[in-house]
Amino acid sequence: MAGAILRPPMPARRPSSKAKPVSARNGAKLAFVAAETKEAMAALKTLKKRYGGVPPEKADVIVALGGDGFMLRTLHRYRNLGTPIYGMNRGTVGFLMNDYRSTGLTGLLQRAHPIKLHPLQMVATNIKGTTRRSLAINEVSLLRETRQTARIAISIDGKQRLDELICDGVMVATAAGSTAYNLSAYGPILPLGSSLLALTPISAFRPRRWRGALLPHTATVEFTVLNPEKRPVSAVADGTEVRDVVKVTVTEASNITLTLLFDPEHNLEERIIKEQFQP
Repeated sequence: MAGAILRPPMPARRPSSKAKPVSARNGAKLAFVAAETKEAMAALKTLKKRYGGVPPEKADVIVALGGDGFMLRTLHRYRNLGTPIYGMNRGTVGFLMNDYRSTGLTGLLQRAHPIKLHPLQMVATNIKGTTRRSLAINEVSLLRETRQTARIAISIDGKQRLDELICDGVMVATAAGSTAYNLSAYGPILPLGSSLLALTPISAFRPRRWRGALLPHTATVEFTVLNPEKRPVSAVADGTEVRDVVKVTVTEASNITLTLLFDPEHNLEERIIKEQFQP
């Protein structure tokens, strides 16, 4: 996608001090959580029998068993703990997960590489004036609610960049989320160290040739819904939806650090680069 960079990307930042250090994991206290599927529950039973387990609040590492959707829910649920999360795929795609193994978990954790992520903060105000805040690890999306196209104005850092985008929707995606919905909407894949956000339209009708923009991670993106009574729009931050919005502001929550652990051969940075060469 040919995106316009509004200003040079900012240098990488140090992780938030709220994140727990990833210490030597030999003998680490483990918590196991699982999706409510047959495969995930069977893995949970096997691993707890073999390794025991403690509540997530007392764990050094949380092991999440499921797919990408369950990983997102786990990150949201336990984000205040600052505990590293190691995912094992018992779902479908498993982009954010490692391969499942029932043995050798201690060795896997000792070799695992930490990846630190910062979610997006969505502040959405609906037509009644009610404001709701929510976090998104992958993306914040605005989506039309009816058969009529949405009409949305876009401002970046207080300066209006598009007076009117006529579309099915528009999103702001993180680097970690750039290979998810963003990629399906023909948005760019962003390397984790790029310090960029992807602003990507969904089925844009006007401007006809606008394909979105690349923004620095420090940008404040503001969406204003035009004619919200006739053309209602929902705002979605991962799994949280706010209907009938009139204004949505998206910023990076740089004060929140989430830590994922990956096997060296399945490192998330390598996966994102590899996605760019898929046929």
